[in-house]
Amino acid sequence: MSVGSLDIRKIDEWVESVEEDVVNWRRYLHRHPELSFHEEKTSQFVYDTLTSFGGLELSRPTKTSVVARLKGGRPGRVLAIRADMDALPIKEENDFEFVSQNEGVMHACGHDGHTAMLLGAAKILSRIKEDIPGEIRFLFQHAEELYPGGAEEMVQAGVMDGVDQVIGAHLWAPLEFGKIALISGPMMAAPDAFHITIIGKGGHAAQPHLTTDSIAIAAQVVTNLQHIVSRNVNPLVPLVVSVTQFIAGTTHNVTPGSVYLNGTVRTFKPELREEVPTLIERIVKGITDAHGATYKFKYEYGYRPVINDEAVTANLREVLTEAFGEDFIQDGQPTMGGEDFSAYQQKAPGCFFLIGAGNTEKGIIHPHHHPKFTVDEAALPIGVKAFVACALKLV
Repeated sequence: MSVGSLDIRKIDEWVESVEEDVVNWRRYLHRHPELSFHEEKTSQFVYDTLTSFGGLELSRPTKTSVVARLKGGRPGRVLAIRADMDALPIKEENDFEFVSQNEGVMHACGHDGHTAMLLGAAKILSRIKEDIPGEIRFLFQHAEELYPGGAEEMVQAGVMDGVDQVIGAHLWAPLEFGKIALISGPMMAAPDAFHITIIGKGGHAAQPHLTTDSIAIAAQVVTNLQHIVSRNVNPLVPLVVSVTQFIAGTTHNVTPGSVYLNGTVRTFKPELREEVPTLIERIVKGITDAHGATYKFKYEYGYRPVINDEAVTANLREVLTEAFGEDFIQDGQPTMGGEDFSAYQQKAPGCFFLIGAGNTEKGIIHPHHHPKFTVDEAALPIGVKAFVACALKLV
């Protein structure tokens, strides 16, 4: 099968020609991680690498992002492909030679691999641009890990103007190497956050009757918040309500005057997403009123849920099955994790898919955001091949 005069059966040969580069790029990025909104050196490295390929129109839509436009030799549609570039505030505990050199910062989610894979695809496609119809737009995005996120900023800067469809991929540790997972419809949840301060009356721990015990009250709040999922929402509708911080007190003999609670809510359905803050505050108000305390409540809406377009996902399945074979492609399961790829899907239909990067035989078993997280580098050429195949068949 060919695109114009281009034989796509050569993809494996092309991918092999950049495989060493892709691994080296990933290792360089892993060695030099930067936090969200601070990817100055990372974005410059990406910009300089793209410049070396030639044939690409480069821009910096935000301070630490890069967009490369490859305009093909004949008319066609516009496909955007996204990779994120930021790292996490985690002290790395790996011992390989390209371990992080930035103390307390680590690529613990695979973004170094995402960036390297998209650079590899851009290098291949820039060589054959005259045979490609339409336009391929490579989006190297900053700040996926930190709300309000880089995707929204890039969309506001116009990177999605004129785009017909958008794709992205995540190297996925829970999925074994040698598999690609596709999910049609709801894929990743909206990650919202809540902040609660329980305000009681502090005093001596030996005289509890003279205090309004904020810790005892806050403990009841934590327990009763679990009733939202178990008793207020249809059990067939996905919802997570998790308290992740409980901060109070300074010593053993003082009852603190206040307690701070922080947590996350994960939803898919817009109407449930709007309802949950009311349910949380109703519980907090009822318990604090009952015990003579007061409270402060703040709710922050995070990224929208990632909802994969059915038609784009079906087309992607066809392309990837042709490229890798039926045994390689499987149906994935939605996750309550969040992703700001959803911002791009507000502007064009899109699909976000998962590339297996775990390998129990190699000891690559640690979850995302773990200090010993890594990916099987054999998955990197798979990502490059997937992006190139999509670029040739989806435009």
